[in-house]
Amino acid sequence: TVQVSPPPDMPIEEAMVQIQEQIVKPIEGDASLKGMYQVNLSGTADKLQSTWLSIRWNIVLAVVITYLVIAALFESWLYPLIIMLSVPLGAVGGFIGLWLLNIGLATFSPGTFQPLDMFTMVGFIMLVGTVVNNPILIVEQALQNVRDEGMSPRDAVLDSVRTRIRPIFMTALIGLLGLLPLVISPGAGSELYRG
Repeated sequence: TVQVSPPPDMPIEEAMVQIQEQIVKPIEGDASLKGMYQVNLSGTADKLQSTWLSIRWNIVLAVVITYLVIAALFESWLYPLIIMLSVPLGAVGGFIGLWLLNIGLATFSPGTFQPLDMFTMVGFIMLVGTVVNNPILIVEQALQNVRDEGMSPRDAVLDSVRTRIRPIFMTALIGLLGLLPLVISPGAGSELYRG
């Protein structure tokens, strides 16, 4: 039995990677043992792995529930698909934001790194709900333009983007500026909010 207590400033994910590379892989690569061993992670590491598996399903569940809520809102199965196309783009933006955050942390706070951990995955789950708000505004306005104004679909979409772009930028900017102090604040416990 190998019992490991990582230092308090080391994330558990990083400790697990080091254990896998420095202990488990050499044991598995040693032909003299011939499979007469068993590798089990227990304690916090085991709980972390089970939480990772459940959080992956939670992301899928968040996307499905969001789709169903939008389908009920628009009473259609097609319009939510159009809206949900923004989710992968939002995820790309989330990964770019995480990358930029780590560049900033490396520059202004050397030794600090925000991994793709559980807290960050919870942030991505919240991102699903936030990202779909903007296309809902555009699709709703476009449908209203077609229904009430008799516009062609192309003109309705162009008009809805023109009229809704300012509120979209305002809410995005307010959200960014409101959450920025949580992201850049140093100190104890700040790693809980960055993700």
